[in-house]
Amino acid sequence: MPFTASWRTLLDECEELAADATLITPLSETRFRLTDTQEHRINIEFVDSGDPQPLQREQFETLAERITDAGGTFELQRLPPDAEPYAAVLSLHPRYEIDDREGTLTETDEPTTSQLIKGATTQSADDQDDAADRTEPDLDVYADMLLLIDALERHDPTALEDCETPVLINLYTLLSDVQRNAGDLRQDVREVLLGRLHHDQPVHGQYGSVQRTSRRNRSLKDDDEVIGVLEDAGIPRERIMAVDREKVDDALDVTDLSESAVYEIEASEYVRKADVDEEHKETRLQGLKDQLALSDDPDAEKLRQEVDELEQRIEELTEFKPGTDIR
Repeated sequence: MPFTASWRTLLDECEELAADATLITPLSETRFRLTDTQEHRINIEFVDSGDPQPLQREQFETLAERITDAGGTFELQRLPPDAEPYAAVLSLHPRYEIDDREGTLTETDEPTTSQLIKGATTQSADDQDDAADRTEPDLDVYADMLLLIDALERHDPTALEDCETPVLINLYTLLSDVQRNAGDLRQDVREVLLGRLHHDQPVHGQYGSVQRTSRRNRSLKDDDEVIGVLEDAGIPRERIMAVDREKVDDALDVTDLSESAVYEIEASEYVRKADVDEEHKETRLQGLKDQLALSDDPDAEKLRQEVDELEQRIEELTEFKPGTDIR
């Protein structure tokens, strides 16, 4: 189909939008709205910054050609910088569709209904997030984060010196659990991202950007091989020979020498998490549920439902493990 017909259809779709309709870019989730449609361009304005940007017809045509050249499905990560609004606006056309999960813009044979319209400009970003589908994740870090948020709301983290020792212990334990489990989740997210980042240019999201990079890990070859290569290059053996710590420890085990004879020893103090009271965590979660039951805040109803589901799942477990099997 000639792009002239697609362009006319796109202009018609844009003109039918409500004046306060807000669109969102697919990668960085930047909100913008259409301010004017003209014969050869569509003018937009970013909601947060107020900056205008004209979207040129020929750039839309180029994007449409790239989608066709890619077999009908174009990876959004291949978009040039500042080109995300083109994809968002093009998705208003009934035969172009954005898949947020797959990160693609696809040309379809049938009219599509899922567009990136996020409502009126009077909506806040929080309102838009609440409108999206939300599910309680089956993750260890989730329940511990709920408990940590509750603790931070009840105790001032900017005045730790004023906190009682049990409070500090609770905070330290929860922070440790969240850090460990968040680190595991971060590793999983990183593995998926590595499969999607194919160049060294930053890819932007709402809260930051990431960039594929690499590092070199080195390990020495066999000792005899290394020594032989360096000796052939004129480096004397004595220059590269070093004391092996493991062999020194083995030698200390069979002598009367003390560690201080061969080691410079410097002691330091630190705090280590010794145990986690899972039963008390369960009790505290029940307490949060009771508090929510007494709240008249409209937002509390959603939290009440989430905690109800959490409590039901906890009852099924013989041993409570925060977030291990929560739905």
